[in-house]
Amino acid sequence: MRCIAHRGFAETYPENTITAVRSAADHTDVVEIDVRRCGSGELVVIHDETIERVTDGQGRVDESSAGELAALDVLDSGEGVPTLPSLLDATPEGVELVLDLKERGVAADALDTADDAGIDVLVSAFSAEILEEASDAGADRLALLAAEGDEQGMLNVARNLGCEAIHPHWQLCVDEFVDRAHEAGLDVNAWTVPSRHDTEALSQVGVDGVVVDRPAVCGD
Repeated sequence: MRCIAHRGFAETYPENTITAVRSAADHTDVVEIDVRRCGSGELVVIHDETIERVTDGQGRVDESSAGELAALDVLDSGEGVPTLPSLLDATPEGVELVLDLKERGVAADALDTADDAGIDVLVSAFSAEILEEASDAGADRLALLAAEGDEQGMLNVARNLGCEAIHPHWQLCVDEFVDRAHEAGLDVNAWTVPSRHDTEALSQVGVDGVVVDRPAVCGD
């Protein structure tokens, strides 16, 4: 079962930072990060639309420049919010990144940046429209994020988009759902799995990967 470091193991390292990605690589070779566009046009790596939760600043990401974001302190790490190119340049060799695209209009630039850096990426999003943009921009590895709703409908959307995987909330991953996903040709990577006990249970129903906030949830 694959271990995917959610935001670079967000409960262990300062999420979505260069330190988090480098440190997570000591435990796994797959790291998930969040991508959106800042006010000056660059792609930056941060989950929320606003900066209050993870930095010492206030305001919206799309109203802040890359320089202003870089000058902040993310979760007392001494690091600012990184641009996507800077984080990709610092990603250890052999690490695969899952790019969780948080908004429309970023897919093409994110893929070009990853290609320039020579990083293998899987593009994920909750929005089918964002995944369609990524596909149109040349992405050949897509994953649909899913929280709740019509489970068969989720699978149909993922299959119709040509996804290689579906990323459902871990509580959706009962054996019938996992079996149907596999029948549709989709890997199942469950998020965000809270404990080692839950990881073991998900393994028993055939889940392919777990997205986690701590290495110990994967057994490391």
